[in-house]
This record gives sequence, structure tokens and C-alpha cells, in this order.
Amino acid sequence: MQVDDIRVFIPSKDYEVSKSFYQDLGFKMDYVTDDLSLFENGECSFFLQNFYNEQLAKNLMFQLSVLDIDEAYAIISNLEGFDIKYEPIKIEPWGKVVYLWGPSGELWHITEFSN
Repeated sequence: MQVDDIRVFIPSKDYEVSKSFYQDLGFKMDYVTDDLSLFENGECSFFLQNFYNEQLAKNLMFQLSVLDIDEAYAIISNLEGFDIKYEPIKIEPWGKVVYLWGPSGELWHITEFSN
């Protein structure tokens, strides 16, 4: 089997809020159905679904690799109107990371790897 792509389906506690959050974070949204949207940024994409399970959402983690962690942090720290939390940039032996909890409780490890 040769894999070409993999996409996750992210749950949303409030579908409209999550759609706005990911667009403000820099993802382009495409309509799929009334309960499903596709979000893309560069070669990366995921589905956002109008479905919520608290246990799933609060245990769901992603690693998003970026080229410039400072730019990512500036975008995150300027987000307004969302019930989210994030931590400052943390330096690790392998690079830098910002932990961002989205509006449904999902945890993003936004990472810039060292060269």
C-alpha cells in the first residue's frame, strides 16, 4: 500500500465558532456538506465536523509543523473572541513548540523543528 494522504476529522463543540477559529488561524475553508468542512493551508488539510464528543475532543492531539514559530505565535496571540488557551513558545532539544487548545478542547502542538 502506498499512502498519498491522510486527513483527520476534528469534532466541534460549536461548529460555527470552530469554523471561524480555523479560518482566523490561517486555514482556507471549503464547504463539503452542512455538517462537514474541509480546511487547507499549503499541502495540509483536515475535516471539521459538526459533531462533538467531549472525551474525544479533550484527548485529541495534533502536531502542526510550521516554518516560523514566531509568526505562528503572533497569529495565535492575536486571536480574539474564542474560548482557547495557549502557552508561550517553549524551546525543546528538537526545536520550538507552542501548545494551543482549540475551542473544542483539541490540543495542537505547533512546532518548528531545528535544522
